[in-house]
Amino acid sequence: MIGDLVEILKNQPEIALFLVLAIGYAVGQIRFGPIQLGGICGTLIAALVVGQIGIHLDDGVKNVFFMLFIFALGYSGGPQFFANLDAKGLRIGLLCLVEVVTVLALVLGAAFFLSLDQGTAAGLMAGAATESAVVGTATDAISKLALPLADIRQLQANVVTAYSITYVFGLIAIVVVTSQVFPLLLRVDLRAEADRLWKTMGGGGDEPDAATATPEMIGRVFLVTVGRGRTVGELTAIFGGHASIERVMRRGQSLDIAPGLRLQAFDQVLAIGRRSVLVNVAELLGREFANTTAFDAVVETTEVVLDRREWFGRELHELGGPLPPGVQIVGLIRDGNAMPLLHDLKLQRGDVLKLYGPVLDVARAVPLIGDRVVESTHSNISYAAMGILLGVFIGGFSVKLGGIPFSLGTGGGALLTGLLFGWYQSKNPHRLSVPPEALALMKDLGLATFIACVGLASGPQALALVKKFGIALPLVGVAVAVVPASISLFVGHRLLKLEAPVLLGAIAGQQCSTPALSAVQNAAGNSTPLLGYTITYAISNVVLPLMGPLIVALAGLVSHAAK
Repeated sequence: MIGDLVEILKNQPEIALFLVLAIGYAVGQIRFGPIQLGGICGTLIAALVVGQIGIHLDDGVKNVFFMLFIFALGYSGGPQFFANLDAKGLRIGLLCLVEVVTVLALVLGAAFFLSLDQGTAAGLMAGAATESAVVGTATDAISKLALPLADIRQLQANVVTAYSITYVFGLIAIVVVTSQVFPLLLRVDLRAEADRLWKTMGGGGDEPDAATATPEMIGRVFLVTVGRGRTVGELTAIFGGHASIERVMRRGQSLDIAPGLRLQAFDQVLAIGRRSVLVNVAELLGREFANTTAFDAVVETTEVVLDRREWFGRELHELGGPLPPGVQIVGLIRDGNAMPLLHDLKLQRGDVLKLYGPVLDVARAVPLIGDRVVESTHSNISYAAMGILLGVFIGGFSVKLGGIPFSLGTGGGALLTGLLFGWYQSKNPHRLSVPPEALALMKDLGLATFIACVGLASGPQALALVKKFGIALPLVGVAVAVVPASISLFVGHRLLKLEAPVLLGAIAGQQCSTPALSAVQNAAGNSTPLLGYTITYAISNVVLPLMGPLIVALAGLVSHAAK
């Protein structure tokens, strides 16, 4: 029976592909404390195991899915990448420079002393830096080397094998050092520091753990009894910007809302705001009023992308001035992450603000901030295909840097056009393009399928590389993960004077490690590490993949010099 199954997989490799995806993502969801391999690494491990029986998919499948992934990666990260190219972003982005330079130096050093070939060196970089996209750009660069086909396939197999070995060790190392070791080296109580930063930035008494979720907004009608004599202005001050008085009815007539309006007994008051605030309003005004037929206010939640230049770099609380009183900011999404709603949070171009309030007030608020996000499930396939086509064209050009032939390849070209097309979309959110859900599918399915194809083809050669280097690769992988992070710790603490939660989040971001961010946030007790993570993640997620062709070129020279 097993023989029949093997024969089916060999004759119909597409079955093997989906089998690997199913097993890989199931394995990747298994959690060991703060450590979770994720679907990509799980898929690679499954592909290497299944690939031992000798399965090969057409290279066209691998290439098409990788281009889908790399374009979607650039497209989704473009707005935040360009938004961080300012003074503050480049200041924290210095840590990304530390990451790139140190990783390149360490990998090239390992290539010289351990006589690593180009594929193994590139896989070491991808795995230890936990950046899966490097596998694709490096593999693409190797395919263009002037070598026999058998040698190219061996080098590509070494990329995948070295990545699978070093990724696990690099991931564990960066999670442990950022969340456990570095706070000890800084000699700080990370939870206390994060709480202090939260309050300093205007977090006040809000529940820190709830900051990453959209606050629940409700409307309530109250019959004024104990609140007679209070003014709308007094109530607004008590609410602290978390709720507002939207309508006052007196003897069947709607009154104009103004700070000086003084409430009288038996007035009916409509208040809209956060549930945690409105549950106590009955003590200020009177009991909730069941009959709401006189109130025809309709409220909505809408998303607006911040693209008005006057708000770039301003603090979140400053938006409260020009917005209509009834409009609440209930969420802020940056690069796919829900940011903490702190008063001192610096706004960036491309931030997506969630507004809640009466329909007419929200309509007046939208143009003050930017453009309403177009909510559509339809993708502009023509726009995406044109971007990928242009990227492939750009990637075909080659230049010599110091005598070394260098080209971005189809992967690097598609990444750059993805950045530009995504940035353009952020500037024109009212135009139909590729929705976030479609981008997420392109990224996940594209990279997973690419990794599965390469892993299946590399299975037979994987054991040879493991036997050749033994424990050396895992140890070097740990060093490549920890050394750049340690240098960034020194630079960020001593030179940049970053707060501990922001610094540790930034180090997790320079490593493109979401598990490390989760571990740091758990240790900090709130989401303040996101303030550093989003900046370095946006930059590293673009720069590191572009290093794939470079490490292949440089490792070739080092390998030649070592012989």
